[in-house]
Amino acid sequence: MTVPHRIAVLALDQVVGLDLGTPSQVFGAARTDDLRRLYTVATCTVGGRPVRSTGGYQVLPDHGLELVETVDTVIVPGVHVGSPGFDGTVDPAVTAALRAAHARGTRIMSICTGAFVLAAAGLLAGRRATTHWAYADLFRRQHPDVDLDPDVLFIDDGVLTSAGVAAGIDLCLHVVRSDHGSEVANRAARRCVVPPWRDGGQAQYIERPVPRTAESGTAATREWARQRLHEPVALRDLAAHARMSVRTFTRHFRAETGLSPAQWLLQQRTDAARLLLETTELTVDQVAHRCGFGTTAALRQHFHQRVGVAPATYRRTFRHA
Repeated sequence: MTVPHRIAVLALDQVVGLDLGTPSQVFGAARTDDLRRLYTVATCTVGGRPVRSTGGYQVLPDHGLELVETVDTVIVPGVHVGSPGFDGTVDPAVTAALRAAHARGTRIMSICTGAFVLAAAGLLAGRRATTHWAYADLFRRQHPDVDLDPDVLFIDDGVLTSAGVAAGIDLCLHVVRSDHGSEVANRAARRCVVPPWRDGGQAQYIERPVPRTAESGTAATREWARQRLHEPVALRDLAAHARMSVRTFTRHFRAETGLSPAQWLLQQRTDAARLLLETTELTVDQVAHRCGFGTTAALRQHFHQRVGVAPATYRRTFRHA
């Protein structure tokens, strides 16, 4: 029988509540066909002491930092602005525990602003990393030795980091997929009622000004394009519908969605294909044509890149009874 992978969630004072609960929820949902757990998740703090959360409650852990010495993965959830880590410092005991774990080969992860803690402990120097987009400038000022990319959902560069809040779910599912394959990760996502896959390179949902009127933005054109996914839709067609030049349209589109028109169209077509695979009897070839991929080969290529599995595998996993 396979021994479950052991995970320690290291909670610091002012821990973000959602970040703290994400690992136990996602990894707890990852199970074998006969429902055996593939991971165990426990929470620890410095000295095993209670810590405050951003949700207005205290966390009473079952373990102290000694737990970090016995696990396979350590996850640092986000911490609130103004707590230790945001000023570039961290408890020496935390630094020592994290460095020792990393030296032993333990997998180290952070969710959201937990990246500040890992950077302060010296574990992100010279690495690519991400954190919540709202704190990117502060992070760069404090940790110029880290190659920060705030425009993605998660990064796996030896030490794993994720963007804000819900991106921690994406990172945990990425780890499950890496450890046990897409089928296990997809089942875990379904149990958690979340999308099974959001590409780590997908743009964060950065706050952007809302156009004053529909005519001043690209919303109407996006809806127009959604109704025509089965047709070839070129950039010039989109720009013409919006009554803009290609250059102006592209600039407005990226500002409103965080994606290029081509990336957005591919995302919409992939989402449409997923829905058809789950809910219809259409063949993969028919799905490819209905969603604008043109050929089955093109659907398979793009579907695997974005979802992580082949269309047929996805259908077997998610097919409605």
